[in-house]
Amino acid sequence: MKIEGGELGNDGGRKDGAGGTLYVVATPIGNLDDLSPRATRTLARVDVVAAEDTRHSGRLLSHLGLHKRLIALHDHNEKDRASALIAELAAGRDVALISDAGTPLISDPGYVVVREARSAGYPVSPIPGPCALVAALSAAGLPTDRFLFAGFLPAKRAARRSALESLGSETATLVFYESPHRVLDCVQDVADILGPDREIVLGREITKTFETFYSGTVSVVQEAMETDPHGSRGEFVLMIRGAQAETGKESAGELDADRLIRALLPELPVKKVARIASELTGLSKNELYKRALALKEG
Repeated sequence: MKIEGGELGNDGGRKDGAGGTLYVVATPIGNLDDLSPRATRTLARVDVVAAEDTRHSGRLLSHLGLHKRLIALHDHNEKDRASALIAELAAGRDVALISDAGTPLISDPGYVVVREARSAGYPVSPIPGPCALVAALSAAGLPTDRFLFAGFLPAKRAARRSALESLGSETATLVFYESPHRVLDCVQDVADILGPDREIVLGREITKTFETFYSGTVSVVQEAMETDPHGSRGEFVLMIRGAQAETGKESAGELDADRLIRALLPELPVKKVARIASELTGLSKNELYKRALALKEG
């Protein structure tokens, strides 16, 4: 199997030696047993590990019995460090990109490095694994056929409320990360902006010892958090059921289609009227043909 010009071995390493590979490695969000065997093998064989927090990641590597050259890569230095990591790839060295927890780039650093590595022609290979938003959604009991992940809401209240207002009519399940010192204020803003009866699920400390899911209407979740002495401790994933789809749109569309058909019928054959009305409204041509016939006869 060929991946961007480099043949992959069983351990995920390239065989042709033409430059290094950047591996995007997911690490545990809590439970260390969630680190996959493939991720462990990848971390063992790479030459360099680019980590969000070298002290935090150093403990993970020590737990695995690994001693690797670590390069700090975080929000404040990513643009400056990207060129150094590309130089490592150019020298034929493989690099693993990891974050403090979960999958890199998902509300974590790494976008600049991945983009520049791809632009320079070096393979970028994902080593999938834990991701807080996916883990939370899988256990939330909310619709997952469509969801919108928006990272962290703004820290300042006015901006946060404005962001919630802009998403108020979104029908997909909304997913956010939230910090412990803002989570209660954030839930209150959800109650104020989206209403106390909107269904939400709040996942806390997912995969960790005190993993908890609060679910129900916003007001029910607020009460549960306030009565739980640990309710505002840990890392949170906030999931909000999407708004109900607006009713009346189809009937309004039908009304517009009828108007359009009536305007076209005196000038064009029924078949052509149906085709034009379908292109302009997005409705079924066959249905519009039947409607045009009915309107003509009526």
